[in-house]
Formats: sequence, structure tokens, C-alpha cells
Amino acid sequence: MAFLAQVYCKVGRRLLFFILPAALFLVFCSMLDPRRLYALSSDEASNIKIYEDANRSVVNIVSTTVSYDFFYDPVPSNGAGSGVIVDRLGHIVTNYHVVEGARSLDVTLFDGSRFKAEVTGTDPGDDLALIRIKAPQNRLKPISFGDSSSLKVGQKALAIGNPFGLEKTLTVGIVSSLGRTMRAVNGRLIRGIIQTDAAINPGNSGGPLLDSSGKMIGINTAIFSPAGGSVGLGFAIPANTVKTVLPQLVNKGYVSRPWLGIKGQTIDSAEAADLNLPSAGVLVAEVLKRSPAEKAGLHGMTGELRLGNLLVASGGDLIVSLDNREIKSMDDLNDIVDGLEIGRAITLEVIRNRRPVAIKVRLEEMPLGD
Repeated sequence: MAFLAQVYCKVGRRLLFFILPAALFLVFCSMLDPRRLYALSSDEASNIKIYEDANRSVVNIVSTTVSYDFFYDPVPSNGAGSGVIVDRLGHIVTNYHVVEGARSLDVTLFDGSRFKAEVTGTDPGDDLALIRIKAPQNRLKPISFGDSSSLKVGQKALAIGNPFGLEKTLTVGIVSSLGRTMRAVNGRLIRGIIQTDAAINPGNSGGPLLDSSGKMIGINTAIFSPAGGSVGLGFAIPANTVKTVLPQLVNKGYVSRPWLGIKGQTIDSAEAADLNLPSAGVLVAEVLKRSPAEKAGLHGMTGELRLGNLLVASGGDLIVSLDNREIKSMDDLNDIVDGLEIGRAITLEVIRNRRPVAIKVRLEEMPLGD
């Protein structure tokens, strides 16, 4: 028995020799930041830092719209989106389609505080809007803008937003392509769109797309999805576009653009041949009242013709060039006019009664709502 007791004591002392330091080590580790117990890759550490820095600049937006049922009773419904704080005055940039038609807007900041918001600027042509909340400045952290003109396909991209109402969500991917085009809610093309495979879902609209330094390179705006969820095709409006229009949205509430004042229909070469016209171009379907086009004497359609299943305007002028720049589509015409100055005099070459006619037009500022 004495021998067994001696062995037991020796074994116990050895176990104590190993167990006590291990226990002390675990107690010490439990007092540290739990993240230090696990090895983070440099990429993971970067993602965490970007999220913790930028998340304070991202807000959740709930919009309330009202429709009417069969009995003309009002039926309110809610939509969700995201936004980005751009200054300490409470200005927030989001998508126009997030706030379009909203009767009320509620904004939730990173700390859970909620504020009523009002729309202070709209730019449907770029699918951008500016809203404002009255919040203490110490709760408002403006986002840092990056340079979207220097982006390269393959570089890292991170999206923060509120997909399906799930606040403060981070997704990571790459810039998949550049220079995409997308149709805005008012029918105009938005050019220079950024494509990314960072997961973007309904509710992400209006949130930031960030680069690896945490700077905003775009405003997430749309997805391509046959199933309604992310399939790796997300699109963002370039940050440089936001920087260009932001001063006008803040100061005027809208973006000044040159205006011709027509509604037109694109005619391709095959359709031109069927209509016995000499070339492709834009058929003037309607000349808007008090527009530069009306003042210059452009002619709108007088009737319609059917080409197969297509109804085509007839009797109006066919625009084929602007200041000697060829016009083959309505998108061509809009792109050229958008790049000109308000007040500039231009020369349109049109085909009228199958004869070329030169018409001088002085562009004016586009009125609100057009």
C-alpha cells in the first residue's frame, strides 16, 4: 500500500505540473480579444476593418407607398433599401427607385436610432436621389469616396447593405466588368456601370460598393436575376457619377441637363428601306409643347404605319445627324445632347418629305419631370 501511495503521489505531481500551466494559459487567453485565439488571414482582417469603418456610413431606408384597391380604399405598402451618408448635414445618397412615389421615409442608422427623412433631390436619369435626416452630427459618419475611373476588372469589391431587410450585411467579390449600360426608370441609358459578383439582393439598392481600401467606388443599384435573388450579376452606378451630380442635388434638388424636347422612335436600316427612307435615324413621333424643338419648327408624326408587328410613326421628321455627327438611334441622340451645354445652338439634319433639311435649334434646360 505504501508503494502504491508513493506512485500515486508521483503521478499526481507530474499531472499537476502539466495541467496547472495549461489551465493558467487558458485563463489568460480568455481575457484577450476572442479574435486573437484564431489566426485571421490578412484578407479576413482587411474585410473586418473595412466593414467596421464603412458600416457606420450605411443606413437602412424603409419607404411607405400608397396604392388603392378595387373599392378605392388606400392600401399602404413598405419597401426597403439602403443609403450612404455623404456629409454631416444629414444628406444621404440612395437610388431614385428606392424613394420613388414614397409617402414617407424612415432611416435607421448603424446604432439603431431612427429618423424621418425627406427627399431633397432627384436624378431619375442616373437612378440617384438625395434624402436628408435631422440627426446629431456625432451620429453621422460620411463615406469616403474613391475614384471609379481607375477601376480594373478583377480587383476586390465589397458591398454593404440591407438585403431583404437584413441590416448590416457584408458581401465580398470582385469587379467583374466595367462600362456596362443600364436603362434608367425614365428610359435613358446609364453608361459606365460597374458589374460585380459581390452578392447584391433586393434591399441592397442604394448601398455602397467599396474597394480594398474601404473607399466607395459605386452605388449598388440593380441585379440580373431570373429567380429574384443574387446569381452573381450585380450592378453599381460609378462613384464619379455621384460626385458629379451631388453638388447640384444638394444646391438645386435636381440635375441641369440640356433639352431638345422630342419623343422619337429608332428606325434601323431595314425599317428605313421598308418606309422608303434613305437612312436609319430617329423618327420624331412627338414635339413637346414650348420645347426648343417646337420653337425650331421640327415636325412630329401625323399617323402610324404597321411593319409586321411593329407600329411605326409616320409623317414626322427623320433626324439623321446632329452637328454632322451621325444619329442612328434615340440613344445616340440622347448621348450627344447630354454631352452639350445648355444654351448651345445645334444643327439637326432631318429628312422631311424625303428631302434633307437643316434645322437650327438652341438647347434649353430640361424642365423638371421630363
